[in-house]
Amino acid sequence: MVAIIKTGNSIRQTFHYNENKLKEGIAECIMAANYPDEAINLSEKQRLNMLLKLAALNENVTRNAVHISLNFDPSEQLSQSDLKEISQSYMDKIGFGNQPFLVYQHHDSGHPHIHIVSVKIAADGRRIETQNIGRNQSEKARKQIEIDFNLVKADERKRDSFVIRPAMVKANYGKTETKRAISNVLSGVIDQYKFTSIPELNAVLNQFNVAADRGSEDSRTYKKGGLNYRLINERGERVGVPIKASDFAQKPTLKNLLERFEANEQKRQPDKNRVKNTIDFALLGKANTTLEKLTSQLRREGIETVIRQNDAGQIYGITYVDHRTRSVFNGSSLGKSYSAKAIQERCAPHENRPAYEHLNRQKLSADPANANRNEALGGFYGGDLRPSSSEINAADVLFDPAKQDGSTPSQLRSKRRKKKKGLSRLSQQL
Repeated sequence: MVAIIKTGNSIRQTFHYNENKLKEGIAECIMAANYPDEAINLSEKQRLNMLLKLAALNENVTRNAVHISLNFDPSEQLSQSDLKEISQSYMDKIGFGNQPFLVYQHHDSGHPHIHIVSVKIAADGRRIETQNIGRNQSEKARKQIEIDFNLVKADERKRDSFVIRPAMVKANYGKTETKRAISNVLSGVIDQYKFTSIPELNAVLNQFNVAADRGSEDSRTYKKGGLNYRLINERGERVGVPIKASDFAQKPTLKNLLERFEANEQKRQPDKNRVKNTIDFALLGKANTTLEKLTSQLRREGIETVIRQNDAGQIYGITYVDHRTRSVFNGSSLGKSYSAKAIQERCAPHENRPAYEHLNRQKLSADPANANRNEALGGFYGGDLRPSSSEINAADVLFDPAKQDGSTPSQLRSKRRKKKKGLSRLSQQL
């Protein structure tokens, strides 16, 4: 089991991230712990307002939302009853067992996983400390739950399931015989990674100082459908002599690659959602996320972000290399929200983000029935959750949050983290 725990400054955003998945039919709310009723009997408004009610007890806590994902090995078949027990056990062990929390089972990726939404404010208005909770309480809880529920241990599967980089030696020009060095890299990439174009192939190869090169459009190699492989240095400059694709045992010629492109397009489809969800999760509630911070976060999740720039330094392309599923995606192939332009805008200051930053915003706004949604929620997610006079009943009064609660001001930012230097090396468009 792998546990990821995050805090944020918007309960609404965290809540609606999961509720939107529910509306799309790719998630279920399977548990409402410490609520007065079962999840199936609660409305969306009631589920949210219970959390807002507690948050209003201590307005000094700006990062009051807690968002947790528990991820299980693909081989594990867990019932909803199992997931509920695991959720309660985990929350007890990290000190949130008495807090109201919602458990969502997501069905949008290749492995079983759940998301848990809660709040950091206790019933007495006290802030629940989450400093180093991931490294301390969460890690201990994870290991104990793996034993208690006989789950696949993450530590034992890291080499296979949670590898950040393939176990291949980079080909360094001058240190290893050129052809053998390139061949070693090709054998680890061609058969294992799912790419659908030469640029996507190069997004992987370049990380190991190798490049596939068709030559310029007026070159003889290009016109005859040839393909060479060569070494590149740390600056992406071509070094040494090119070697024909047909000279390698793998026969990674352009003709053979074109056949792979078509097959890989189908093979990588199940892996799309993992990349998209990881990006969305990394950006969720992060009003001041930079492109550098995003690439660093994705790298920790096993996804390398390869950025393409022109000579003037302008970014014109982005490719994601998922080393865990060994799938490669050009940004636009994931959807408009994941293209180079969109990612730059999503990483811009919060007030400058475009409409498609929130995945369902356009769809909701287009529906006349949702005309008041943007106004009700400050322009973000979901519908107008305020009850009309005819809807008020005893349950609504219980769930209704304090009136002073509102959307989190854009000025409230997360604590600064130490900036990490450097982006991943830029891939060349060949």
